[in-house]
Amino acid sequence: MKIVVTGGAGFIGSAVIRQAVKKGFEVINVDCLTYAANLKNLTSIENTTGYQFEKIDICDADAVRSCLSRHKPDAIMHLAAESHVDRSIDGPGAFIQTNIVGTFNLLHESRRYWEGLEGDSKSSFRFHHVSTDEVYGDLSMEDPAFTEEHSYDPSSPYSASKAASDHLVRAWARTYGLPTVITNCSNNYGPYQFPEKLIPVVILKALHGEPIPVYGAGDNVRDWLYVDDHADGLLTVLEKGKTGETYNIGGDNERTNLELVKTICRLIDEKGVGAVKNSSSLITFVKDRPGHDRRYAINAEKIKDELGWTPSVKWDEGFAQTVDWYLENPDWWRPLLKDGMFGQRLGQK
Repeated sequence: MKIVVTGGAGFIGSAVIRQAVKKGFEVINVDCLTYAANLKNLTSIENTTGYQFEKIDICDADAVRSCLSRHKPDAIMHLAAESHVDRSIDGPGAFIQTNIVGTFNLLHESRRYWEGLEGDSKSSFRFHHVSTDEVYGDLSMEDPAFTEEHSYDPSSPYSASKAASDHLVRAWARTYGLPTVITNCSNNYGPYQFPEKLIPVVILKALHGEPIPVYGAGDNVRDWLYVDDHADGLLTVLEKGKTGETYNIGGDNERTNLELVKTICRLIDEKGVGAVKNSSSLITFVKDRPGHDRRYAINAEKIKDELGWTPSVKWDEGFAQTVDWYLENPDWWRPLLKDGMFGQRLGQK
């Protein structure tokens, strides 16, 4: 199978590509290399036969059309997105442009490409749109977890832009017959995550002895999904999922932000690598951000029952692996801090 992966130099996209290449897929990585993209995420497979990189902005319809015409993919996995909630509050325009306009361009050109296919190539083609649980909005502590039938109720410019892109995908499927599938995931973590998101922020703050910022009282709850599990789930949906369907992908790992931060601090302390003996002493509670959702939780029974997928990385195992990776790979994250990125964003989805 030959696939185009948009946003393939990003955190989740690169995990998908690393797994897809190992499975024998041909992969065309389409990425415009914004601040959070990093081709070093793909060093392990960059010279593999069947892998190609195309520097393309999905907002450039002509470039997208040319890419599809030249490579003739069997499927498109659309992961390219602006994804940082705090940035969407400060500057929503980029999120509207990439997540909505970019998705429209990709759908429009994919439809044009698909309609030109024939036989098995046309019947087997699919457009896989990768989205987030944040489109569903907020849950109370007593509410059941999000299912695929949950109504959309986004709270931030980021989640609203992703909700809009989901609606566009469904519209193209219903109106034009484009074979699509949508996945909505919970909070991802793991190796290669840009150090503006919560877990790498906590790790690097603890290593440097800097205050670890926590919004409000730290009682917001998220379901944490190890990125390699998510990549495996996405490829499972690509290969086995039914077109026209939506699948939620979660880690079955709910934590409050404060519980998570303390877990990471404990792991740092156990290794004796923090700048202070008790890393939790660096925790600093800061003013909550506007519209901060209280809780996200994923019900992933559908993908389990229909496709046989479940997360393989449990509880603290993934957090320990993530801490180890950042400790072992300073050459990856240190250059990202030199331009003043470190400490400017809190990164708590």
